[in-house]
Amino acid sequence: ALPNDPDASALLSEVAGSQIDEVFIGSCMTNIGHFRAAGKLLDDAMNNGVGQVPTKLWIAPPTKMDEAQLIDEGYYSIFGKSGARTEMPGCSLCMGNQARVAPKSTVISTSTRNFPNRLGQGANVYLGSAELAAVSSLLGRLPTVEEYQSYMKQVDAQAADTYRYLNFDELPDFIQRADSIEISDEIKAAAKLMSTK
Repeated sequence: ALPNDPDASALLSEVAGSQIDEVFIGSCMTNIGHFRAAGKLLDDAMNNGVGQVPTKLWIAPPTKMDEAQLIDEGYYSIFGKSGARTEMPGCSLCMGNQARVAPKSTVISTSTRNFPNRLGQGANVYLGSAELAAVSSLLGRLPTVEEYQSYMKQVDAQAADTYRYLNFDELPDFIQRADSIEISDEIKAAAKLMSTK
């Protein structure tokens, strides 16, 4: 979406080259696979001599479970090496009440809203995917369609692994904790009653 109106959209080819000062990859709508994809793009670029990103890059997974899984898979190390600022899981910049971008900066965000002044005073905020945001963080601008497609080749080749969901009910730590929770007879009876309706 174009700056400061989530309903105003444009093709990447129409906005390519626009300078980007800050990048936010987060919000409850950005699932773990998109964080992995962003990490793979950053890692690939660093392995090819890019070094730290020229933009201020913010990373905020939606939940602590996402954060723990990304840490276990090594993505937080990649984010740190790239120069990203990792925020505590939750709303962060998306809500605009925990952190703020620099006044009058130009930003690409994976959040769902970009109303005026929400992310920062006078900020111009584009909305896009985590993958587009990661590429923009590396370039300091919105890429051309060709540049974007070139960066995405490696991510696309590993899509099945990259975009797998975080199934918390399959995580050993979650299963162990869930098995230790005591449920009262009153709650069991209420659940049984509800299941028969």
